[in-house]
Amino acid sequence: MLLKIKGWAWGPLDFVVMWMLLAGAGFAYALLTRNTVPLAYRFATGLALVTCFLLVWINSAVGIIGSEENPANLLYAAVLFTGLIGAVIARFQSPGMSRALVATAIAQLLVPVIALLFHKHDFAPGLWQVFALNACFAALFATSAALFQRAARSSPALRETTAA
Repeated sequence: MLLKIKGWAWGPLDFVVMWMLLAGAGFAYALLTRNTVPLAYRFATGLALVTCFLLVWINSAVGIIGSEENPANLLYAAVLFTGLIGAVIARFQSPGMSRALVATAIAQLLVPVIALLFHKHDFAPGLWQVFALNACFAALFATSAALFQRAARSSPALRETTAA
């Protein structure tokens, strides 16, 4: 690594993965909002993508439950999968996206519960801290759901044509 910063030891692969995450999120945002008018839809899409990006980044860098090697952290893939499948089923239209993000928020809240049942031996940084962080992510997904619902109400004529 060219930059010698204490506590920051990224290798070339880390930079490639980060670039792919950032470029993927930016590309997804551009693709999903290219034909949309409602500002609430754009904000909702951006918030959902930023939340997914942060979830992947934090989980892969240090892990949310215990260390990054803790198998309980693999449960977060189910959260992302829930959102992706819900978005595809909704065809990226505002009302369905709202429901998909509510399901994603619920899945986010279920992760520490399931992890506590099956992986309670490694629950660092602490039980309440893990539940609080998951609640923050769930709140971000729920806020995105509310914004999608607002987009659906604000322009009912456009709700069927968003991202079409």
